Amino acid sequence: MALVGAGFVVAGLLAALLPVGGNRVDARVVGGNLPIDTRGGDPHHRVAENSPKLVVNPIHPDNLAVSGRVDLPAFSCRLHVSFDGGRRWDDVPIPVPEQRKIGCIDPDIAFGPEGTLYVSFISFGDVPGSGYAPDALWVAASHDGGRTFAPLTQVTGPLAFEARLAVDGARPGRLYVTWVQATGTSSYGFADDGNPILISSSDDGGSTWSSPARVSPQPRARVVAPSPAVGPGGTVYVAYLDVGNDRLDYEGAHENRGGEPYSGTWSLVMARSLDGGSTWAEADVDRGLVPIDRFLVLFPATPSVAVDRRNGDVLVGYHDGRLGDADVRVWSSTDKGRTWSAGRRVNDTPVRDGTWQYLPQLAISAHGRLTVVYYDRRSDARNLHNEVSLQSSLDDGRTFSRRVVLSDRPFDSRIGFGADRALPQLGSRLGLQVTDAGALAVWADTRGATALIPEQDLARASVAFQPTRRGLVARPGGIAVAATGVLLLAAALRPRRRRLRPVVAR
Repeated sequence: MALVGAGFVVAGLLAALLPVGGNRVDARVVGGNLPIDTRGGDPHHRVAENSPKLVVNPIHPDNLAVSGRVDLPAFSCRLHVSFDGGRRWDDVPIPVPEQRKIGCIDPDIAFGPEGTLYVSFISFGDVPGSGYAPDALWVAASHDGGRTFAPLTQVTGPLAFEARLAVDGARPGRLYVTWVQATGTSSYGFADDGNPILISSSDDGGSTWSSPARVSPQPRARVVAPSPAVGPGGTVYVAYLDVGNDRLDYEGAHENRGGEPYSGTWSLVMARSLDGGSTWAEADVDRGLVPIDRFLVLFPATPSVAVDRRNGDVLVGYHDGRLGDADVRVWSSTDKGRTWSAGRRVNDTPVRDGTWQYLPQLAISAHGRLTVVYYDRRSDARNLHNEVSLQSSLDDGRTFSRRVVLSDRPFDSRIGFGADRALPQLGSRLGLQVTDAGALAVWADTRGATALIPEQDLARASVAFQPTRRGLVARPGGIAVAATGVLLLAAALRPRRRRLRPVVAR
């Protein structure tokens, strides 16, 4: 029996549980951590894959897809597809343009409401005046859940960085791509200021694309990390970072070397469009973000945007160092992004404990449960080894449940591309899908690495939310169905091959 939505919840659990007031939500991980790619840890399979995006086919929920960015041994893309609820995964080649030095990098994926799987990515080649740089932004569509793809379509031309994809869940064939449009590059960053965030839309499933519209206004000189989402009624949102006077990262002045982060502050911004992306207004969500580390402008950590389909409320999550170390924060808006709450600290750690909680991913279930997953170093006083934590909220992010540890072993944050310069990349995001009763999370894990092999594998864990007196209430007859669902979930996630190996890097 196939399990709905990657086996992280079944229909019985959905029928059994409904959220009510309060936030004493207990949860447990069902099964251990499993690799998306079963070759992870193989000494002959030396790949550093990160930045996962996880999506579920709304027509056939047993059909899932995960994309990943590959940094080592060479830049490329990966796509993993499952047709049995996440028990088994197949690697599917992404169609790439010919005669490129890099055919695919920095992929993004989305399922349309009609069940079409869309993939976006950029290719690298020789660009006049900029040398080796992005030469085009592409989109491909699959009408069979990821088995095969239609021919590529080109969205835009050279110097499109940080591309991200979003679909309108109520309009089949309507999709958007955002990117930072550069005018030139330096060795590790942008050569000039004033590179805007642009957006293009398609009404025919990516076959044709509109002329780009400008999202970020002219006065913002250094903007990065656009993250689009579509809300009820077709409202389009794009969260991004205005890094202000941060030339250190924007221009790559650190030369891809680790060290102290930029000493000033950034702004977290949310742009919104009520006319399908033609015109834009925006608001500063928070003008006082304190950077926690240096970054490469090609691969910034992106804000995470979630929209509540019940009422249109918008939430955005990011990390911030204003209290002396990295904390996860969530901001919310009840008026389509016009005004914003103060940022609420999510991680339930002592303030200024010297450990990092960072790179949050947000998702909201059908009945309004907000779930946040993030990298977490609270168990390592040296602030070096990561766990992955999950917390949830039933009151629109005002309060959060205690954390649940998803990773069954800690793993080293110092492994990955850039580690030789003390600037290792664990990626730009984590993967997350949720229902009212469960969650499936995917992250970049380094426990399969050795001191000589900087491997990153995509690991996954499933969570079942448990009923409590104030957190969840059971419908009559639903608990038996829910129990059956948990047993099926455990069976689906039982490893058929070896588990991820423990980290041995020093």
